[in-house]
Amino acid sequence: MKTLPTFVCWGLLLAGLSGCSLAPKYSVPLAAESQAFKETLSPADAGTWQTAVPAEDAARGEWWKVFNDSQLNDLEGQALAANQNLAAAAARVQEARAIEGVTGAARFPSLSAGFGPSRQQNAPDSLGVPPGGPRPDAQTVWRAQANISYEVDLFGRVASSVHAAHADTQQSEALFRSVQLALQADVAQNYFNLRETDAELAVYHRAVELRNEALTFVQHRAEAGEVSDLELAQAKAELASATSDAMTVERQRAASEHALAVLLGKAPSEFSVAPRPLEPVVIHIPPGMPSSLLERRPDIAAAERAMAAENARIGVARAAYFPSIVLTGTGGYESSAFSDLFKWSSRSFLLGPLVGTAANLPIFDGGVRKGNLANAKARYEEDVAKYRQQVLVAFQEVEDNLANLRILENQTRVQGDEVAASTRAAELSKTQYEDGSVAYLNVIDTERVVLQARLTAVRLRGTQATSTVNLIRALGGGWGDAPTTASPATE
Repeated sequence: MKTLPTFVCWGLLLAGLSGCSLAPKYSVPLAAESQAFKETLSPADAGTWQTAVPAEDAARGEWWKVFNDSQLNDLEGQALAANQNLAAAAARVQEARAIEGVTGAARFPSLSAGFGPSRQQNAPDSLGVPPGGPRPDAQTVWRAQANISYEVDLFGRVASSVHAAHADTQQSEALFRSVQLALQADVAQNYFNLRETDAELAVYHRAVELRNEALTFVQHRAEAGEVSDLELAQAKAELASATSDAMTVERQRAASEHALAVLLGKAPSEFSVAPRPLEPVVIHIPPGMPSSLLERRPDIAAAERAMAAENARIGVARAAYFPSIVLTGTGGYESSAFSDLFKWSSRSFLLGPLVGTAANLPIFDGGVRKGNLANAKARYEEDVAKYRQQVLVAFQEVEDNLANLRILENQTRVQGDEVAASTRAAELSKTQYEDGSVAYLNVIDTERVVLQARLTAVRLRGTQATSTVNLIRALGGGWGDAPTTASPATE
């Protein structure tokens, strides 16, 4: 019975032992926990605490449709299709996947083939020729050979590298979703800011109309000699002030429109939005369980995957303390004459490394391996701290926006009362002025109060809309089962 060559036996044995990773056993470290949000709007929203399970790829749906605005829906679709920051994030995902493929290739043997001649001159001693004997002639050798090389992953260096590259890819995918969510939120916020400026412009345009009417009335009284030139100058100043303020808001609207165009991947000259004042946005968003927040936030998922990658790289650094074993082989044909190259008698082979030894054990490197291992551990601890901080920031962002919406609900109602009261006071002041019982300065003061009250009411509506968007963003985008949005393409 024939036995396998020793080299093959050792190769099979080492291959069977390969894949033992030296990386620490990975588990998601403990982070801040909360049974319910402090600002939970109702007990039904709190839910029940459960251990968070990463779900960064869970379906989030087209959450912006909750605002029931067809134009916003259209803008969101345009942004997802053409935004350049999102395209760059998708390219980074493809880059990470490609790097993972390159890293994973180390698990398999590398094969190559070569063909061609070489001119060589052998030393007499290498051929056993006695000193002073005839010197061999230089000769041309033709070779047609196949080469194979394989690193036996006995101590898990390759396996740990592959695990790290895979975690890097998952981190890139999570970061893509984070960029995607940020884009969706930015489009919604810019859209509502644009509508808010439209509402402010409507308030200013109405103020300008009233100032014009007041100026006309004062001019008639001045011509009749009933009032002094001081009141006429005051009326003109109020008109100019309101007109100038309206122009300021027009500049702000133009800038908001330009910013929205860039988010959509368009030049500002190619994009415009017809004016339409902002309608009140009062939508109840259930925050759910804090543990669900940790599952849905893509930035938290990215931070967790970064930890996993650095944990695997600790294994790579530890493997450097142990021998690296590379099996090589070359086989084919070689001959001094091309016509004899592919004859059976011209076959040749070489098993074992062409240079050096199959197993290499580093003995002294001046502390390089020690430094690399310390660096890998420190990077892991850094990512653990970043992960825990990101969890705290996530809780804060949800609480902030829940508090904003809770207070804004009452504040907008109170502000509505102020608008109504100040409007009534302005009407009474104007009537009394027309009767001659109060000075024109009283009219100016009450109209200023009305203008400011109406502007504050509009801005509160804008803050309410953007806070709702911010809450959805802080919750990871959406809160129910719905069709998933765009994801980086797989080539």
